[in-house]
Amino acid sequence: MSSVRRYHPASAHDLATQEAAATAHGWSAGNYQDSINAGHAFYCLEQPETGFAVVMPVLDEAELLNIVIAAPQQGRGLGRQLLEGLMQDLRQQGCQRLFLEVRASNAPARALYLRCGFHESGLRKNYYAGGDGQREHAILMEACL
Repeated sequence: MSSVRRYHPASAHDLATQEAAATAHGWSAGNYQDSINAGHAFYCLEQPETGFAVVMPVLDEAELLNIVIAAPQQGRGLGRQLLEGLMQDLRQQGCQRLFLEVRASNAPARALYLRCGFHESGLRKNYYAGGDGQREHAILMEACL
């Protein structure tokens, strides 16, 4: 079982490159640099190259902004380990709820979140841009920590 730890990313470009290899709808290096500059919490599984997550804590709540598992490592339970580890850390810091948005079409991620105690709490219509010029809904989810 991999351990989850907080870390400070060395390069926004490296994070964007890693995510681009793992998913078709990744953040840009600018998005990652904005998160680094804002002081968002970054978590990783032992090594950031295996998987990482970005969380924005606000008082006693937090929002999971992004979670990435390296493509060769997907489907091995590492996403669940990362999510459960960061949830435990947030809980220990006094956080009571965790929120997130997920693409409506991302069935594996939605199933992971449900297994980790999240429930659907809303919908943002036409929130995400699609590769074909279409828009996609975001499902809002939350979990009590």
